[in-house]
Amino acid sequence: MQNFSQRQITANIIKGSLGNMIEWFDWYIYASFTVYFAPSFFPSTNQTAELLSAAGVFAVGFLMRPLGSLLMGKYADVRGRRAALTLSVTIMATCSMIIALIPSYKTIGIFAPAILILVRMVQGLSLGGEYGISATYLSEMASSNRRGYYASFQYVTLISGQLAALAIQGILQFFLNESALQAWGWRIPFVIGALGAILVLYLRLSMDETQQFKNTAKQKDKASRGSLRILMQYPRQVLTVVGLTFGGTIAFYTYTTYMQKYMINSLGLPNRTVTAINFLALLIFMAIQPLFGAISDKIGRKPLLYWFGILGTLLTVPIFIGLKYFSSPIMAFLLMLGGLLIVSGYTSINAIVKAEMFPTEIRALGVGLPYGLTVAIFGGTVEYVALWTKSIGHENIFFFYVSFAILVSLLVYIRMLETSKHSHLEK
Repeated sequence: MQNFSQRQITANIIKGSLGNMIEWFDWYIYASFTVYFAPSFFPSTNQTAELLSAAGVFAVGFLMRPLGSLLMGKYADVRGRRAALTLSVTIMATCSMIIALIPSYKTIGIFAPAILILVRMVQGLSLGGEYGISATYLSEMASSNRRGYYASFQYVTLISGQLAALAIQGILQFFLNESALQAWGWRIPFVIGALGAILVLYLRLSMDETQQFKNTAKQKDKASRGSLRILMQYPRQVLTVVGLTFGGTIAFYTYTTYMQKYMINSLGLPNRTVTAINFLALLIFMAIQPLFGAISDKIGRKPLLYWFGILGTLLTVPIFIGLKYFSSPIMAFLLMLGGLLIVSGYTSINAIVKAEMFPTEIRALGVGLPYGLTVAIFGGTVEYVALWTKSIGHENIFFFYVSFAILVSLLVYIRMLETSKHSHLEK
């Protein structure tokens, strides 16, 4: 049982969520500003080639996330959720400042992309740990009848990090011209991210540890906490996390990260128009996460997963093909928003669904590791796969790939238990 008042619970969730927001801001500014800094690190006469190289580095960062999930998840299960969350935001702050200061390819040659790759790998390590730890913290801190609602704030802050990145991008696009943004303007958001992370570090130091971890720390020895051996005693849960994440992560990064490149590179919409479309659509997307989370507290988690699985399978291809044929800004916004409403069935509750599957002593590891592996292989390669299919002249293949991935996850949703009724958070 929790020993915190509702006011304390809310304060802790806010502090944990703000940390999640700044970590994802630092991560997303890379994607948001790729079109501006790609020439600085990967000079080429072809824009698609530049974006493809930058997307490759984005994918490399994702490849470190399983290792981050393993190391940071074990650290969180042994040393505590607060200690691990504090460490992850410290790493992210340091990496963002380094990226802001890396000289261009013209100045130091091959060392420029090499340093960028190395730093993104370390950031991937940090972010890989952040997901599982923050999902665990929010789920354990929340009151039992509102776990879906509170856990949805993980994606509220995740999306708000992306919105903040887009807002900074819009402001810089307003005050700076294209040449200035490519020359030095893209460095500004990385500095902002580093400074924001320092503030969040201060807030996280004042967070309370969850009561469930305190109880487990008293009852279980360190050898059993965060143990891969113990985690392997839950193979069904591990495979379920992989299955439900597969389609969700591909759809999420398709609609929130690749969509921006698609509107610019394939539809030919102006950069500033695309920034405005993405910002407004993501703002609505963010606002509805708690609504979906609260609904899951009333009717269960599976109905929302069915919403995503069925509509995502049927409508992904029509949405993207529709964007090609009706590429006006208004239609682009409406179609993007439609896709995000569908994806909300996954994003709003995926953290709590995973947290409910595992006991406290391995929860951070159990939530983070299978998720991190799946995201590294499939989520992190979304942009690369999409740009590659475009480069060979068959971009539509990518849309069917996304639809198929969602279908696979739908089959998992059908077979899995209703986690709100079989929750380890109640044990």
